Amino acid sequence: MVTIAEEDSYALSDVDWFVHRLDASSFEDGRDVIVTRAPGRLDVMGGIADYSGSLVLEMPIAEATFAAIQTKSSSVIEITSVGEKVSTFEMNLGDLVCDGGPCDLASAREYFASRNEGDWASYIGGVFFVLGIELGVRFDTGAKIVIASRVPIGKGVSSSAALEVSVMQAVCSAYDIDLAPCELALLCQKVENHIVGAACGVMDQISTHCGKEGKLTALVCQPAEIRGWIEIPDEVEFWGIDSGVRHAVSGSDYSSVRIGAFMGYRIIAELEGLQVREVRDGVVEIEDARWNGHLANVSPEEYEKKFRAEIPESMSGHEFLSRYRGTTDTVTSIDPNKSYAIKAPTEHAIYENWRVHRFAGLMTAAMQSDQLREAGELMFASHESYRACGLTEPRTDRIVELVRNSGDKGLFGGHITGGGSGGTVAILARRGSRGAIDELAAKLADEAGEKSYIFHGSSPGCSLFGSLRLRGKKEGIANVWKVAE
Repeated sequence: MVTIAEEDSYALSDVDWFVHRLDASSFEDGRDVIVTRAPGRLDVMGGIADYSGSLVLEMPIAEATFAAIQTKSSSVIEITSVGEKVSTFEMNLGDLVCDGGPCDLASAREYFASRNEGDWASYIGGVFFVLGIELGVRFDTGAKIVIASRVPIGKGVSSSAALEVSVMQAVCSAYDIDLAPCELALLCQKVENHIVGAACGVMDQISTHCGKEGKLTALVCQPAEIRGWIEIPDEVEFWGIDSGVRHAVSGSDYSSVRIGAFMGYRIIAELEGLQVREVRDGVVEIEDARWNGHLANVSPEEYEKKFRAEIPESMSGHEFLSRYRGTTDTVTSIDPNKSYAIKAPTEHAIYENWRVHRFAGLMTAAMQSDQLREAGELMFASHESYRACGLTEPRTDRIVELVRNSGDKGLFGGHITGGGSGGTVAILARRGSRGAIDELAAKLADEAGEKSYIFHGSSPGCSLFGSLRLRGKKEGIANVWKVAE
């Protein structure tokens, strides 16, 4: 059952943590500082099927990324990331302009690549480029931006989306840019797809921006339709255990699986006789009223009856391009010299969408043991499907194995999350299962020689938090912040 909760205001302890890290002396007097907060997310079900149009179920986690912004009288955008080390980046407002108008996305990507500052700068500075390119926003004044995060990087819980969303919300608040929540999230996806160069779907940005504390955001990624928020039953809680293996959606495995899924859709469209309207630079436009252009809309029954026997296990990029000319994906490019798995990525998208819908239907107000067991089996099946795509690794497989063999300890299911190839395993548990989780984590630590990060708890998405306005005042050598009236 999908229900929608009312918006609320929140008092979060990590806000004080961030505010105390800000140095009032580094901001100009007389201008307020705007603070935004965006949590990471736990991918409960759906994962990589998002780019194929699947339903996904995402929970905002307790850990979050903060952005503080103050507009400046100068034409410089000054960015500081405050973490284990302090990193800085500057760009001039003139950098946003190419030949008298906004730069295009390819030029923006080249700009950050030429600066060679690392991806972190493009996640933040890319927000300004995308707002200029997509909405025609002209920035007349610069800004000081300070970033700090408690979302662990490389653990598959959307640290990048939390960064993009917190900055985009801060910039929009500071420059009076009015965006609907889903529109803001889609613009953040453009930053990651076209400027950073990571071929992610949209579920991460929607989840961190529109999520609600203690609820699962039910999102149909076609491209971003929020169906509501599922109340997590009283009997249930979700945990995340980090595998210790770094995850990145920019990795070749993730991109290859995505390409394989779009190859599968292209072949199915050809088998169905759908009309090709245009082919440009390897991107095919197809007239598709049947499945609305999304592989996830092909039902398992239809796939098995009409298409499964015709989908190849794999195919070289050269052969595919010769036969089909390209895919409908505007984000990835097919390498003619590479071979791509097709059948496993295609089947993952089709069957995962069915699994997520079934899982959502089991999340009822009073779940019984048989419902918990079925939901857990759906998570295990999702993990096996990731494995068939080559997106698991021994450490994540071991965590899932331990969950499956946990006996009657209140752990019902688990699967690798997000883009796979490392990162975090999501676990479905009976509420009050901290002891079983700690026992599992201790066993992992004994085997690997290092402790796993454990995710538990939830917090509101960025759009619910909104923004906090601060004003600095100098009293002797101390810098004191207060909330502006």
